Amino acid sequence: MTDIGDRRPLESRNTRWAGTIARWLAARNIMPNQISQASMAAAAMAGGAFYWAGAASGWPRVSLLLLAALCCQARLLCNLFDGMVAIEGGKGEPDGPFWNEFPDRVADLLIFVGLGYGIGMPDLGWAAGAFAVLTAYIRELGRANGHPSDFSGPMAKQHRMATVTAATLATLVEPLWDGHNQVLTIGLSVVAIGAAFTAFRRANTLIKCLKGARNVPDEIER
Repeated sequence: MTDIGDRRPLESRNTRWAGTIARWLAARNIMPNQISQASMAAAAMAGGAFYWAGAASGWPRVSLLLLAALCCQARLLCNLFDGMVAIEGGKGEPDGPFWNEFPDRVADLLIFVGLGYGIGMPDLGWAAGAFAVLTAYIRELGRANGHPSDFSGPMAKQHRMATVTAATLATLVEPLWDGHNQVLTIGLSVVAIGAAFTAFRRANTLIKCLKGARNVPDEIER
């Protein structure tokens, strides 16, 4: 997993409820890699729910959208607890770095592509997924060149999931104005544009670092 001094800054990591759940998981025969792998299952369910919601109406559509929102948050919880079990729980594994990163890239694609197809805009879904993967690629490229991980936004992983979850819940009230998928389209567009800007910002910061700046630029959030 990620080094202790080079982890995504999350306030939830220091909460009592997170610590209690992480200790419970660590005390069982549950490994951090398994939790990371579970995040892909949650993302697959979210993407599938978004896809099928596109052809549904009434309560089936509401149920699918609620399931999608729940699974998006479950994906984030998996991302939280895999690191806590590995580091705070002392159960890190040799192949942990792979499972720390690979499932996240798969999860982004599953969720955003599924949503894109569900609202009839697959190109937008693929664009959001591609830019999400690009933000992570630039962060890891920086680490590979000896620089600290750049978790800056405005559309880092937790921001992407918050945006999609909020849009999913908001779209449930669209029938009040005879709308259909407008809010989800806006939300997915915000993710795609925001992730593209995030990738550009991180790339610009990394270039400054590689050019030999003595100090790490202030844009990097550690």
